[in-house]
Parts: sequence; structure tokens; C-alpha cells
Amino acid sequence: MAITIYHFPPSAPSRCAVLVAKALGLDVDIKVVNLFDKEQLKPDFVKINPQHVVPTLTDGDFTIWESRAIATYLANLYEKGDKLYPKDPKARALVDQRLQFCAGTLYPRIRAICFPVLFLGEIEVEESKKSSLEEAIGFLDIFLDENDFVTGNTLTIADISIAASLSSIIAVGWDVTAYANVAKWFAKCTLEIPGYMEINDAGAQQFGKAVKSKLAPGQI
Repeated sequence: MAITIYHFPPSAPSRCAVLVAKALGLDVDIKVVNLFDKEQLKPDFVKINPQHVVPTLTDGDFTIWESRAIATYLANLYEKGDKLYPKDPKARALVDQRLQFCAGTLYPRIRAICFPVLFLGEIEVEESKKSSLEEAIGFLDIFLDENDFVTGNTLTIADISIAASLSSIIAVGWDVTAYANVAKWFAKCTLEIPGYMEINDAGAQQFGKAVKSKLAPGQI
């Protein structure tokens, strides 16, 4: 049976899963679940995923969600070679750490800014949230010191995850040029991640437009 990814293009984690599938050369059936229209709450989707989140992947009779779990699953099972997700324990641990940085630090700080704007009616961003995100981007800048990518000089699934997350807030208007390593890395990712413009940029721009339409002027 074909692999299916339930996907919402404005969602950074969702774009990550699709980008990893693309990088692995997989033929994936994409089914869009529009979160803005609350399609994730429809009974047929809740039956597949009781947490009703995207991305969700089905591979035959196997179902999994959470983008980094999907990324590692796909790479473990389908990668020819091990550049995207190295098999060496130390190299893999570093990729896993960067994935956890995205899941536990960078993306939550982006979400803390954007979710209240999109769904809770807030039109201003607290300075503490801005400072928190700046700190996370600063950590990323350190990771990239003397490296082309976040774990060294080879593109991995960690780069894909972090680039998808960061692209969302950049599309809102966040300026990362003060972080020279991050700016250089992000430009490289747009060129080297397979399908970046088609899969990621379009969705990030859609996300950015939605947030900006609800923000008060000058907030970001």
C-alpha cells in the first residue's frame, strides 16, 4: 500500500514530513487536512489519529504522527545510504539532539508567538516571547559555527526540520540577518533541500500571510 501523509501546508512540522519524504525520493499520497476549517476534527480523521494533529502518516497498516518521528521512521526504513540520518551512533545522536532542539526549543517559541495571533485573537506580541525566540536563534547560530549544516557539513533531516520551522517565522517578517551563520545556512537550505520552494516556501508564505493579516502594525 502507498504511504499517505495527512498534511496542512501552512504547518511547519507538516511541511517537514513531506520534505523528508521528497528528499528520500518516496512516492507519497498527500491528503490535505485544513486546520483553519477544523477538518482535523472530522470523525474519519480522528479515527486515524485520536490526537487529530498533522502531519500524520500511514504506511500500510502502520500509523504514526509527530513530524520528527515521521522523519526518522522514513529515513530508517527507506533511505539508501545514511547521509540524511547517519547510522553511526554519535553522528545520529547529534542529529537527534538537533531534532529535539527544534521540537522542544525553537518551534515552541515560534508557536508561542503565532498561535495566539491565529487562534486566540491576540494582535500584539509580548517582548518576552520575542526575546525567547531570539535566544533560540542565537543557539542555532552557535550550532552552525564553522559548519555548513546543523550537525556538520552534510544536510540531514535535522536541517529539514529546523528550516521548515524557521521559514514560518521568517515569512511573518522575522529578521535573522543579525545571525550570520543562520542567514547563510538558511539560504543554502532553500537551494539544497529537495522540493524546498514547491513544498515549503509556498506553505510558509501562506502561514506568514495569515499571521500578518491579524497582527497589529509593527509587531514583528
